Amino acid sequence: MQAASSPDRVDLAIVGAGLNGSLLALAAAASGIDTVLIDRVPLQALAAPAFDGRTTAVSYTSQQVFEALGAWADIAPHAEPILDIRISDAGPDARPSPLFLHFDHREAQPEGSPAAPMGWIVENRFLRQALLGHLARSPHLELVSPDEVVETTRTPERATLRLKSGRTIVARLVASAEGRFGSLREEAGIGARSWSYNQIAIVLSARHELPHRGVAQEKFLPGGPFAILPMRDDARGEHLSSIVWTERSDAAKRLLALDEPRFAAELARRFGDHLGRVEPVGPRWSYPLHLVHAERYVDTRLVLVGDAAHGIHPVAGQGYNMGVRDIAALVEVMADARRLGLDVGAADTLERYARWRRTDNYSMVVATDLLVRLFSNDIGPLRLARDVGMAAVNRVPALRRFFVRHAMGLSGDLPKLERGQRP
Repeated sequence: MQAASSPDRVDLAIVGAGLNGSLLALAAAASGIDTVLIDRVPLQALAAPAFDGRTTAVSYTSQQVFEALGAWADIAPHAEPILDIRISDAGPDARPSPLFLHFDHREAQPEGSPAAPMGWIVENRFLRQALLGHLARSPHLELVSPDEVVETTRTPERATLRLKSGRTIVARLVASAEGRFGSLREEAGIGARSWSYNQIAIVLSARHELPHRGVAQEKFLPGGPFAILPMRDDARGEHLSSIVWTERSDAAKRLLALDEPRFAAELARRFGDHLGRVEPVGPRWSYPLHLVHAERYVDTRLVLVGDAAHGIHPVAGQGYNMGVRDIAALVEVMADARRLGLDVGAADTLERYARWRRTDNYSMVVATDLLVRLFSNDIGPLRLARDVGMAAVNRVPALRRFFVRHAMGLSGDLPKLERGQRP
């Protein structure tokens, strides 16, 4: 998109070029919506290995979005399929209960159809690299970084953004993809339910002797869930998994302060010996865990997507996939409005988006919060009830299939992009 005379006029201005903002920009531009993407950080820095050590669980329907936008071919070489999920409870000794819950990706497919993975584990840096590569080639998109919004004025007719560089952008709609504590939501007076879990997620990669065979595991320990997520083998063929290790904040700080041998011993104790000898690889990252859910997703000429609207605990690995569905729904309602000659940022357009996403997001917020509260403790009778409940679900194929389809993102009213179609 060629820069226009000042002030620059676009359909959509996106603030925040993280995984949500970049995907929204790509999807909107692919639908012919003139878009500008703004971030205070140089975009190439976002894709550097040291910027973000996390991995993302990309569900089946989220993969369909990347596929429809032409970006999955760049991601696929770095993506490890999730073929099975095993969930178990464990006490202070970290030994898993003999009662567990097991999901197989083949259970979700209609008879006669090929089985697709439940999802894929991808390092965030590879997602960012693929998105940035496609953004740079999009004809309906302008990338503005490093720069930041210093003043926003929104009226029923338009939104005006003044940037630190002195530039002014006039947009039909502003999207906040700033994350859980973005300034645009606060400036709009949109309240949010927010609390800390008093937990920290320790994120790292681990090398192990035996192949994981595409199995993701989650142990519920007294301090929080311990997830073992299958990663692609490295260039030397060594077997790797991504670890998302949740602990209470005080315990996590003590663990992070340990030297390498003692930290490796604590990791191995929680990991177990089912994949042979295990050891940490590379740096450790840590992230405090909060829940944030906005009271509403839209305001005059403003829309919230992804973590700006809802930030949840990583217990179910669905946080990013909720944001992808936000993006797919928003782009569809904007594309429909544009096709009909209507205003893409008008109140009725935004209200359709909010209605579409509110119930689905609220259900996931409640479900993940209950899971954290139910499993992050070591109360004996409650632990027994949890184990019996998981074992009972494991014995009912219809219930297993229900949960597998939810994990894949195949429930509810799917936007076209999540069905692999352009809106």
